[in-house]
Amino acid sequence: MFHHVKELQFNARVSKPDPKFAALLLEQFGGANGELKAAMQYFTQAFSCRQPYPDKYDMLMDIATEEFSHLEIVGATIQMLLGPVPAELKDAADTKNLEKGLEASGLAKLVTGGKAGKEGFIHDAMVNPLFLTEAPGPQVTNSAGVPWNGYYVNANGDLTVDLRSNIAAESRAKIVYEYLMQFTDDPLVKESLGFLMTREITHMQVFSAALATIQPNFPPGVLQGDPRYLHLYANLSNGASARGPWNEGQGPWSDGGQWEYDEDPVNTVRRTRGLTNVQPSRAGSDKVDELNKKMSDIRKREISEVLPDGENQWSDYPQTTLASPKLKKAS
Repeated sequence: MFHHVKELQFNARVSKPDPKFAALLLEQFGGANGELKAAMQYFTQAFSCRQPYPDKYDMLMDIATEEFSHLEIVGATIQMLLGPVPAELKDAADTKNLEKGLEASGLAKLVTGGKAGKEGFIHDAMVNPLFLTEAPGPQVTNSAGVPWNGYYVNANGDLTVDLRSNIAAESRAKIVYEYLMQFTDDPLVKESLGFLMTREITHMQVFSAALATIQPNFPPGVLQGDPRYLHLYANLSNGASARGPWNEGQGPWSDGGQWEYDEDPVNTVRRTRGLTNVQPSRAGSDKVDELNKKMSDIRKREISEVLPDGENQWSDYPQTTLASPKLKKAS
């Protein structure tokens, strides 16, 4: 159950109208790395966590709800940046010629740079007409007018994968805010963008900390990698080659394995008939089988132990614990 609080989480303000920056800010309203994407991603991911990971469900729902709060801040800022545009466009609604309409409505005064600036403004209106003509206000699109898409949402069903996706999503959103701050001189708008950017960093920390509580969490999923190829680094470029902890010495994994640097991967592929004649060690194969079974048991138990065979229930009333109601399994 959601409850809307009318006060914004952060006091969004603008110093003056800036319709062109309002159009840019749409990127964080309905863009691929925007607030709506984040809210829907965490909201969707939370469902598969409800019973096996009730603490992570609580976290994801908290952050999803905060992202909706951020969407409201972005939308409010866009609307204020439009200033008198919505009203003036209504006055120009019957004008057949867009350029004359801009002159008549006074919108041309919002553009600097003479004729070139006015033509640029007209171009922006033509590229994203819904934003500046049909319904002046926040639209569920990115800054180029491309509609928001459900494909932006990454919800894999494996919590370790989803948390890594979320860290990446927050990283991208942080950079977008950083870029947007370079396109406005309004100190009040910059304050809002700075707050939103900072919360992206906070969420990165939250997701990183949550991932660390799931052990083991690497590799994602259940199955281990084939030891014949697991630590192999192929030098697939000519000339000078970079060496570092990503291709020499002990790798970042916990099995103590060493990187195997293949200086001539073309010859290796030919010699082994496409790596199919690489012989695994018996010990390595036994260890993989053991780990596969162990991880399978862990992940299966996390779900099966909390799910009843028959009737299931999502919430108690009131819900006083993190976990779902404990219903008796059918006998």
